[in-house]
Amino acid sequence: MSAAAVSSRLPVFPWDKLEPYKATAAAHPDGIVDLSVGTPVDPVPELIRRALVAAADSPGYPTVWGTVALRDALTGWVERRLGARGVTHRHVLPVVGSKELVAWLPTQLGLGPGDRVAYPRLAYPTYEVGARLCGAEPVVYDDPTELDPAGLRLLWLNSPSNPTGRVLSQEELTRIVAWARRHGVLVFSDECYLELGWEADPVSVLHPEVCGGTYDGLVAVHSLSKRSNLAGYRAAFLAGDPAVLGELLQIRKHGGMMTPAPVQAATVAALGDDRHVQEQRERYAARRTALRAALEAHGFRVDHSEASLYLWSTRDEPCWDTVAHLAELGILVAPGDFYGVAGERHVRVALTATDERIDAAVKRLG
Repeated sequence: MSAAAVSSRLPVFPWDKLEPYKATAAAHPDGIVDLSVGTPVDPVPELIRRALVAAADSPGYPTVWGTVALRDALTGWVERRLGARGVTHRHVLPVVGSKELVAWLPTQLGLGPGDRVAYPRLAYPTYEVGARLCGAEPVVYDDPTELDPAGLRLLWLNSPSNPTGRVLSQEELTRIVAWARRHGVLVFSDECYLELGWEADPVSVLHPEVCGGTYDGLVAVHSLSKRSNLAGYRAAFLAGDPAVLGELLQIRKHGGMMTPAPVQAATVAALGDDRHVQEQRERYAARRTALRAALEAHGFRVDHSEASLYLWSTRDEPCWDTVAHLAELGILVAPGDFYGVAGERHVRVALTATDERIDAAVKRLG
């Protein structure tokens, strides 16, 4: 396939457009403060590294479904943390990071031309990419229950949201799940920021008061990238409808989509320990408090942002003007239109920088 054919199917990779502003920010005498990407910067907890090293002698192929110990860890965490009930090994499936899942899920589900994939109007760009890769029609929404269900095969939820940090309430989730089931629409709920609620307590689509105690037509997507600083490990998993996960398991076996054995062992350790999650939350909470106060004192308004690792911020001007202004201060942020045209007057400011760099940003904004 030619490069032209690929580019006709996919949107332009947005981050390339930031390069000139990154160069401006990097020229600051005290160096760049890069708040444009939500990649963890804090150390991987020691108990997780120990588990990874202990499993390093893994010469054989791992299984796609994972070890029994991994599946036990996944089911135990889903019940303990999400409040789900009756979760068995058939209800869980490890994946190689959540981004590859988002990008390839419509293809793995057999979707194609004539099918529709819906996702929030302001959203992680990979939802659209996944629809386009299989030839399905991408559809954006403000309220999914107002969509025409004709041809709608897959509905993405994202709570807490990337980029806005907005959280769907239990009542909203319950209403959406009921609507989707009524119309036979499969729901995948991206809940990768669920552990990072600040002014709201995010609820999973698998909570019994949302799903009614049955997981039919529902799958939740979870990641250890943010909660445990494991972005480099590509550790994530699905939980929900066993019929859907069983089909995906067979497809992923054929595709060789295997989580490496040492990463499986590290995931078991990570899900079995809540202390490191709380410690990381406290780091992010302190950075969030300092950065939000500095932004607001500088003339920004922060919208939503009640959860996740971002401050959805605006000066009521075109987002690229804001990006340019902050770049002159040596601060790099993501323009809101990366996440849809509805974000064209906002920027996404990530909390994923060291304490020293956050302090530098605070001083510059002052």
